Amino acid sequence: MKNILITGASSGLGEEFAYQYAVAGVKLFLCGRDATRLDQVAASCRAKGAEAFAKVLDVTDRAAMSAWIGEISAEVGLDLVIANAGISGGFSGQEIEDITKDYQIFDTNLSGVLNTIYPALPDMVAKKSGHIVLISSLAGYVPMPSAPAYSASKAAVRFYGEALRTKLSAFNVQVTVICPGFIVSRMTDANDFQMPFLLETKDAVSRMIREIEQKNPRFSFPWQMSITLKLLALLPTALSSAIFARLPDKKDLPKE
Repeated sequence: MKNILITGASSGLGEEFAYQYAVAGVKLFLCGRDATRLDQVAASCRAKGAEAFAKVLDVTDRAAMSAWIGEISAEVGLDLVIANAGISGGFSGQEIEDITKDYQIFDTNLSGVLNTIYPALPDMVAKKSGHIVLISSLAGYVPMPSAPAYSASKAAVRFYGEALRTKLSAFNVQVTVICPGFIVSRMTDANDFQMPFLLETKDAVSRMIREIEQKNPRFSFPWQMSITLKLLALLPTALSSAIFARLPDKKDLPKE
């Protein structure tokens, strides 16, 4: 029996993760904030033979997340936790006062990750088995003025996950950090600019699952965009700032 927990499972990557992991013999513990969509995802997973349990939760609610995940860990244990929930946002069309939205982005993208993984870790460490997956982003490789909180929060997730991997290796708990580029989702649907190397959700998640199953420590893709951003990060600050300043802005704050 494989017990898998996925956050942000009511749409986007989380929804597709649930669908692709939904097979007989698997228990899926899914959380999200949209009750209707989440119930539909869970029902579809059950139709594919999996046991699916839906919980309407906001990952920023530390106490509720701890109670939910702690109960699951105590009752059945978790083999795989995918900290996927995240939001994006930028400054286009916003007044500077709207910078307070950055708090929301950090609360979800960073604190939400901590609220997801830490209730599961004591049991994993005790049984010396388990796998944590953190969904970062290629945006975490460069400081993007068009979406400063998003790129910074995803950079924090990447660094944190890579440091945590070494810390948990002594307990045989695996950590995989995934840094995807543009993927078709409700989040990218809000973008009205060209998105290079845009990937279909099903294909992107299939690639991620392959890397997770191989227990690879980090997966950054598509490779063309990954290499480009890593090279941009090596440029002198004045030059990289000039390039980043020409990038298009995000216009709202859609949620996954």
